[in-house]
Amino acid sequence: MSSSTNSLDDVSADSSAEFPDRASMMEVRLQAQEDEITLLKSSLADALRRIRLHDQLLPLLKQQLIAVNPAAARVLNQVCCSDGCTSSRKLSSSSAVDGSRHADARVRRNSEKLGNPERQRKRLDKKAASSANLLARSPSLENRAKEMIAGAGSPGSRRGTYSQGQSIKMFIRGRPITMYIPSNIQNYEDLKMEPPSERLELDWVYGYRGRDCRANLYFLPTGEAVYFIACVIVLYHINNRTQRHYRQHTDCVRCLTLHPDKVRVASGQSAGVDKDGKPLQPCVHIWDSTSLVTLQQIGLGTFQKGVGSVAFSFADSGAFLCVIDDSNEHMLSVWDCNKGTKYAEVKSTNEAVFAVEFNPSDSTSIITCGKSHVYFWTLNAGQFTKKQGIFGKYKKPKFIQCFVFSLTGDVLTGDSEGNILTWGKSAADIKTLGKGAKETLQIMRQTRAHEGSVFTLCTLQGGGLLSGGGKDRKIIRWSADLAPERECEIPENFGAVRTLADVDGEELLVGTTRNAILRGTFSDGFVAIVQGHVDEMWGLATHPSRSIFLTCGHDRQVCLWNTEEYKLDWCISLEEYGLCADFCPNGSVVSVGLNTGRWLVLDLLTREVVSESTDGNEQLSVMRYSPDGSFLAVGSHDNFIYIYNVTESGRRYIRFGKCNGHSSFITHLDWSKDGKYIMSNSGDYEILYWDIAAGCKLLRNRFESKDREWASYTCVLGFHVMGVWLEGSDGTDINALCRSHSERMVAVADDFCKVHLFQYPCPKPKAPSHKYEGHGSHVTNVCFTHSDSHLLSMGGKDTCILQWKVVGGCAVDSRERLASASSTSTSSPEPTTG
Repeated sequence: MSSSTNSLDDVSADSSAEFPDRASMMEVRLQAQEDEITLLKSSLADALRRIRLHDQLLPLLKQQLIAVNPAAARVLNQVCCSDGCTSSRKLSSSSAVDGSRHADARVRRNSEKLGNPERQRKRLDKKAASSANLLARSPSLENRAKEMIAGAGSPGSRRGTYSQGQSIKMFIRGRPITMYIPSNIQNYEDLKMEPPSERLELDWVYGYRGRDCRANLYFLPTGEAVYFIACVIVLYHINNRTQRHYRQHTDCVRCLTLHPDKVRVASGQSAGVDKDGKPLQPCVHIWDSTSLVTLQQIGLGTFQKGVGSVAFSFADSGAFLCVIDDSNEHMLSVWDCNKGTKYAEVKSTNEAVFAVEFNPSDSTSIITCGKSHVYFWTLNAGQFTKKQGIFGKYKKPKFIQCFVFSLTGDVLTGDSEGNILTWGKSAADIKTLGKGAKETLQIMRQTRAHEGSVFTLCTLQGGGLLSGGGKDRKIIRWSADLAPERECEIPENFGAVRTLADVDGEELLVGTTRNAILRGTFSDGFVAIVQGHVDEMWGLATHPSRSIFLTCGHDRQVCLWNTEEYKLDWCISLEEYGLCADFCPNGSVVSVGLNTGRWLVLDLLTREVVSESTDGNEQLSVMRYSPDGSFLAVGSHDNFIYIYNVTESGRRYIRFGKCNGHSSFITHLDWSKDGKYIMSNSGDYEILYWDIAAGCKLLRNRFESKDREWASYTCVLGFHVMGVWLEGSDGTDINALCRSHSERMVAVADDFCKVHLFQYPCPKPKAPSHKYEGHGSHVTNVCFTHSDSHLLSMGGKDTCILQWKVVGGCAVDSRERLASASSTSTSSPEPTTG
């Protein structure tokens, strides 16, 4: 039983390292297809419903208009013809004559019935009531009918300009979305869009990529630990608790190595794709850890899929760099670091490769290891020769996880069986292999080290050795002759030991599989200095008055972070994973929405659940308190918004009502400043407004909400944020946005790993913005802190939280900006957005 469990542990630990990018890309494509199917289903159902109501409504409206306004009847008839009524679609060329006969008969019968004026008046009243009922059931038809009637009454008016004001349409995936222009904008065309005067500077990076990467933690002579997550390489001073960042990579960093001079660093990245789905070219950067200046860019356009492992040579003071790419053949190449040119290249293996290193005393000798292999390479005159390690009488492990060179020149490997194998040269077996046989590398000794895999080995000055275990989570110190000297076990919540870095011979840095970096000694134990999530994140909320924020995600963890002290205050684990969160305005509790329809309310001090409820059986997508904290709105994937009365300082919740009207899942919602109304978006790009005080009533005339002021602005669809959408967007390109509390800027999280900062409001297409890189996955959420001093952004699959400092800016109210940018002209041509 233990061996099978051990095998499963090894497979789970190493399969993600074998094809991480491919699996991630497949997951993204699958999720996109599922989302598209959901949207198509909801759009089809909505379209069929609208067509049925449309066909029932038009004949009734036409009869009303005949009696009231003949000009309107003519216009309505033209609309019917242009739209192509269902009845006309059903007619075929073969039945056209029969249709005309039936139509003539109907006209005669109607004329007889309408001959009596009193009967005609009663009939029109009945039809009007029927039409009103139909309009009441369909807000979109009501608005369209008003548009047609207004257009008929004013033949010279422009399409999209109502008697009450103006509107503009934007299109997402061919679907028109009407935006009503606020009253304080007199001339939409004269609005000037500029990037905000504020800018963002990367302040702090939360997290570390230890779950699927090896040998990615080093200690520099400057007192800094160097590691990476997403597209950022972090240099963290472990005593001063400050960070510097190398940010020249264009996609997720996958590997890292330190030059013999302890100053230069080489780092390799994934290939990734651009916003059009085209693959980007991976490369290796050689850079100065003191100045953060890129010294050399290696292999641009040469590597396939990404760079998996890198290593500097030692015997010649780091003149060469060895690279293993992520192609199917895992190409092994050696590069001249000074010239940036390729010296040699060979196909290594079709199996996964975990590590590569030069022999410290011989730059012509290179070793690679991985799934079911350890290869000893010799480089001579630009040509490679390969020798495979022979396991002989020893059991061949499934994975060779790591290796180091001993002071005696032997090679020590750690494997998935928990053993440390000592490899040495043996004399040629001429008797068996014949004359001309060469010396071979064989296992000289097997040392039992850990239960489960040996994930990392680290040599110490004086010849000692450190090993880190997977299943047993142990760190063991060995003497030069592999006698165990000391050991300790890291806490279970941090996961297994992924990599080790020696600080001063006594103090150690430990990277773990649950994305934490620990610092400590065998005597005093270890404490976490870097922590992060270990799976996709979506939920993000900032405190209304303190410099803290909360995150939750698919790892079932709820974490509270401090933006001033740059640390994790506390973390709790849930039975289900969290997808959304919001702080109560009084700041004492926070609500968290889960993937099962259940939601919890946590006390910030005690971390206890003070209230919980369940709404439906589908995942929750948004939690939002009203400005005064008297209501909580819960948006669900079952298309409903559930409203709760909140009492006892956020500790008691009573169902108040339910908003029913969306034809797809709820994505975003915001409260008005007076706490009476809600604006909401859904998965099929609807914008609806609700009167909560009137009993969660749907406001059918959306025009009436154009001047309403909103306490927050997170809805991705709306007039004030229309300019954040790129031309040709498919509706899922923007995952989240957040308006600053000053109402001067809006931050946007997109699907292409970017964070944008726009001026608020930005109601015109192609609005300029400041664009920021750093994430290596779709950015799932953004949120400003209570004072707008910082912006938080979170990646999805990269499990990274970036804290940006807001710099610059001037205090100009958004309403003043709109008023000053708008002309006093009372008419303008109809704007169009495609």
